[in-house]
Amino acid sequence: MVQYTFRRVLLAIPVVFAIMAVTFILARSIPGDPCKAILGEKASAETCERFTREHGLDQPIPVQFGIYLQNLAKGDLGDSIRFGRPVLLIMIERLPTTIELGMAAMTIAVVVGIPLGIIAAVKRNSPVDVGVMIGANLGVSLPVFFLGLLLIYVFAVLLKDTPFALPPSGRIPAGMVATPFYEVYDIAVEEGTPKFYFLEFFANLYIFNSIITANWEVLQGTTRHLILPAIALSTIPLAIIARITRSSMLEVLGLDYVRTARAKGVPANRVISKHAFRNALLPVVTIVGLQLGAILGGAVLTETILGFAGVGLSVFEAITARDFPIIQGFVIIIAIIYVSFNLIVDLSYGFLDPRIRLD
Repeated sequence: MVQYTFRRVLLAIPVVFAIMAVTFILARSIPGDPCKAILGEKASAETCERFTREHGLDQPIPVQFGIYLQNLAKGDLGDSIRFGRPVLLIMIERLPTTIELGMAAMTIAVVVGIPLGIIAAVKRNSPVDVGVMIGANLGVSLPVFFLGLLLIYVFAVLLKDTPFALPPSGRIPAGMVATPFYEVYDIAVEEGTPKFYFLEFFANLYIFNSIITANWEVLQGTTRHLILPAIALSTIPLAIIARITRSSMLEVLGLDYVRTARAKGVPANRVISKHAFRNALLPVVTIVGLQLGAILGGAVLTETILGFAGVGLSVFEAITARDFPIIQGFVIIIAIIYVSFNLIVDLSYGFLDPRIRLD
């Protein structure tokens, strides 16, 4: 397994490099002038010329890419053209938001989708099965932006001033502060050091931070703000996972060893959980890994509609403002996360099915 993992990591390097190169070229092919987008349409020709020269945009694209690779080798993702801040620092602030949202959405999709798929397969062609499939088709068909606006209208407008009301935007209630855990526990750290960036990243995971600091008010506020974006983002993966689970379970339930287990008098729950579901897991795990990538892509719309300041909203704003370093930095990180999850899924095959050898 170690050799297999090493080979997969080596194969992932050219994939990430290709994504990085394509993103670099496409970002600079976006119509519009970065100077006009950031400084405004009234910026003079002299100002734009100086702006372009200061940010190295007057160089040929291959030269710019070479300089970017040199800086990247030193761990420098560059500075945001729009904010004048290191991309790494912006990433440390924004990436935890998307991670929390993605994990919440995937948890909903898996916890709800897999049981629905199992129930639909066991009760094939029943009203329950038909209802689950209709719901799955609706979940796949509804655009994320429409569902997000619909959820805002229902829970923030119609249910306003009721116990079921939920905040329509933001990540934390106004005026509430999530004190970093390293400050609560007096952990000495110097700003700007790798240790600071590491601790700050985990401190920006508000749910994690509030749990280990026992700040239940922040935990409640963060969770309430997370519900609507997580529901909106989870609908498509939930529907797909439910359909794949049903399809895989139907295939396994018709096999000889399942019929034999039933003929021997094995309880139905045990037949489903031990004999059928475990052997139907491989397609389900595969689709879960693929949907993690879809969630990262769907976060752009979800975060934009619901005002959730994460990677998706940052990339959207960066594209609008022609902020190339942010686009490149976040795409690289998303690509690495996606490749890593696919590797984890592949490694899980060896544990789920002993017949598979990862040599």
